[in-house]
Order: sequence, then structure tokens, then C-alpha cells
Amino acid sequence: MKTHTVLFLLCLIILLDFPALGWSGDPIQIRVDLAHPRIPAQKQYKTYLKVGLVGLDQKEKPARQPVNVAIVLDRSGSMSGPKIEHARQAAVEALQRLGGDDIISVVTFDDGAESVVPATKLTNQADVVAAIQRITPRGRTALFAGLSRAADELRKFKTPQMVNRIVLLSDGIANVGPASADEMGRYGVSLAKESISVTTLGLGLDYNEKLLAQLAQHSDGNHAFIKEPGDLASVFTEEFGDILSVVAQEMRVKIQCPEGVRPVRVLGRDASIRGGSVEVAMNQLRAGQEKYVLLEVDVPAGEVSTTQLIGNVEVIYRRNDESTPKQVLASMKATRVNDDKEVESSASTPILVEVAKQIGVERQMIAVKLSDEGKTKEAEKLFLENAGTLQLLGQKYRSPELYIQGNANYTLGSNAGSESWQAYRNAGQTMANATLTQNGSSNTTSNVTALNGSQAVNVPQLNSTITLPSAPAGLGIHLGQQPAAIIMSLPQSSSGTIILKPSGGR
Repeated sequence: MKTHTVLFLLCLIILLDFPALGWSGDPIQIRVDLAHPRIPAQKQYKTYLKVGLVGLDQKEKPARQPVNVAIVLDRSGSMSGPKIEHARQAAVEALQRLGGDDIISVVTFDDGAESVVPATKLTNQADVVAAIQRITPRGRTALFAGLSRAADELRKFKTPQMVNRIVLLSDGIANVGPASADEMGRYGVSLAKESISVTTLGLGLDYNEKLLAQLAQHSDGNHAFIKEPGDLASVFTEEFGDILSVVAQEMRVKIQCPEGVRPVRVLGRDASIRGGSVEVAMNQLRAGQEKYVLLEVDVPAGEVSTTQLIGNVEVIYRRNDESTPKQVLASMKATRVNDDKEVESSASTPILVEVAKQIGVERQMIAVKLSDEGKTKEAEKLFLENAGTLQLLGQKYRSPELYIQGNANYTLGSNAGSESWQAYRNAGQTMANATLTQNGSSNTTSNVTALNGSQAVNVPQLNSTITLPSAPAGLGIHLGQQPAAIIMSLPQSSSGTIILKPSGGR
């Protein structure tokens, strides 16, 4: 956003180290937190600043703004049979979530791209359904042509108040036009700058997972791996529910670190770091979701009992039902102490869990790259090392999520190079993409489940159980041998323990 437009922002300024901020009545809350509010005085120290944007569920929901959606279907020859039949059915069922003021377009691609339904208000659903039902497979896979045609259709009606989303389904590898993951990632970035996000749905085992994941990640959209065509309808329906629940768009987080505090990197997201200035853009936020920026910083030594400014934070976002962006300003400080135990006791476990998840995903993606390059033994070693680290941190931080992520890496490492590797790979990378973008879904859960052997997380005496459902039938994923049980003590204020047991009582 250019400097002169900032003058027109509605601005809320909080220059305190206060974690929960936001405009009264807004469906979005800003949280600014530090992994270590207490830092050691006499040495340089690494910590993490987290800026979270939380979409709130509203008791009195305002009138929903129209949405602008383009459905993009691969109609290449490989989509013959049940694939195209279920794709048509899923698209038709998803339309039931929309209203007459919503904008819909349907684009197909084979050797080229065609607007089967040019962008229009959904006032005559029967005509749209009839056009979808006429789609039949043919030709090759000009994925980029279909994507760019869909973007053109969205631009016909695009307004700031609309959620603009492309939902793209493909079962194969792009073989006409631009076809690399890097090219698609760059195009995703350019679409995000137009407030267009892309959800990518990979069907079967033969699609280019890296390409579709990069496109979704860089446009801040969702990515799903769907092994069986029969699961398409539920994924489409959930995706349209996601589109209809967006509460904020065009989000930007800026962090200015003072002299002496060095911003090292942002975990899991593309970021611009220039000197002490950090900037991250995010596209859309739905109700019930948190998206965050997690900045690693090096903090200099100093005198005991002095405070250290870690960073001044600026968050800009636009409510989905308003045209004027809003701005929240805050700052975060830490206090220097002489006691390492005080530093450790001040630590924010939730932030350290997110740090561990993001670093675990980084290592997982490196291992996947090694496997893709044919370096199976190196990949297996890294997967298993990552699994052990995540499981240990899961115990240290009392985090079932980390332990489950570790189990997934154990399964990946145990099956690298196997005949079913592509299914494991796609499930693992879908889980990784959800961690990077914080765009989880039931499809993500099913893939996590498949990589964890349907674990149950039980909290005795607290009557609280988190049970992962059974792995989808036919996925062909089997859990490697793991410890019979892991006991993780709860905080002193709680009673009981958390016991994680692999299925089958091993």
C-alpha cells in the first residue's frame, strides 16, 4: 500500500506490551506475544515474536457479502470415468451453498482453456448446472491457461467487498504452457496481491503435488490431497463453506525492530526483511481461524532489570464488509534478568509449540526433496531424526499436536522409497502446507490420521478425549512400529495425564 493511502486508514494505537488488541465489535482480534518475556541479561539471546490475527465468530452475523468464485476443472483425458463424474457432481453440490447475488464462473482446461460458464450472478442455477453436466474429458493438461482464464473471469466482477477465490481441481501434471512449481508459486504471489486466493485440489496419485501446493501456499489458499473421486463432494462443500466465512482480507503485518535487535527470519511464510524492517502479507481470514507471523529475533545483551524493545508492530486489515482498511499499532518489550530459570519459566509454551511445528515442517520438506532426488537413505534418516525431535518436544511441551506430527514423520521415514510412497508423500505435504498457511480442514485431518494410525489422545480424570477418526479406506498407508505409550504430565494446575497410544495397542 502506498504511503499516501495510509492517511485514510482508521487507526487504533496501543503502544504497550499488551497481547490482545482490536477494534470494538470487529470480527478480528490481534494478538502480539513474545516467546520469552524475560531474557538473560549478560548474553545475546534468540526468541520469537508472534503476531496473530484471529477471526472471531460473531453472535449477530452481518448480512453476508456476495462472493466471487471460479471453479476450474481439469478435463484432460486422464479425468475419464469416475473422476470427471464425481468432479461434476461435487461442483454442482457446492453451488447449493451460494445465493443469487454470488458470482460464479466455471472454467475447464485441456489443450487450452474454456469458460464453460462466464462470470455471472447465480440467478439461474439450472443453466450453470446444465453447463457443468456437459463437461467431458479430452486432450492434455494446460493448467496455467485454465488458471489465468479463471483469474480473468474473477476480475470482471471483483470488488473490495467480495471474497475472490479460485477452486482448481487437477489429477495430472501440467504439460501445456508454464508447468514448473516456481512459476506457479510466482503467479500465486501476483494473484494474492489482487486479493485473489487459489485453493488447489489434487486428485489421485499422479498430480504434481509440489506445483499445486506452491500455488495454494503463495496465494494464501488451501490445498487438499484427495485419493478417491468419491471424496470430492465433501471437500468441495467444505471449501465453499470456508469461502462464505471469510471475515477479513488484505492483511499486512509490519514489524520494526530497534537497533541492536536483529530479525533473523519469519517461519513458514514469505517475508520481506530489510535491515530491521519486516513485512508479511496475508490474503484472507475466516471466522474461527488464526493466522500468524512468527519472527525469530536475536536480542543483544544488556543490564539486569532493563527493558528491551523487541519490535513495534503495525497490522493493517480490511473487514470483509467494509472498504476502508483499519490499522492497529502495538509494541512488544522484554525484561532482562540474571536467572536462567526465570527466563525458562516465563516462556510461552503455545508459541514454542508453533515454532517447533514450523521448524519440523521445514525439515520434513527438506526430507521430501531428498526423496524426490532419489536420495532415499538421506531422506529416511532426516525423517526419523525429525520424528524423534518432535516427539521429545511433544513431551516437553505437553503437546499432542507435536507428538502426532512426529508420528507422521516416523511413518514417512519408514516408508520412503516404498511402492506406496506417493500416497504417503502427498498426505504428508498436505499436512505440511496446512501448518505453513494455518489453513486446516477435515481433509488435512484425514491425511494426518492416515499418517498416525488413528491415534487417540486421552486425558484421564478430565473426561476429555481427542480421537482421530479411522484412516480413509483404501488409502493404503500403514503405521510403522512405535512406542506403546507416551505419558505427558499436565501442568500443575490440572489433574491426570495425557496418554498417546497407537491404534491396536502396540
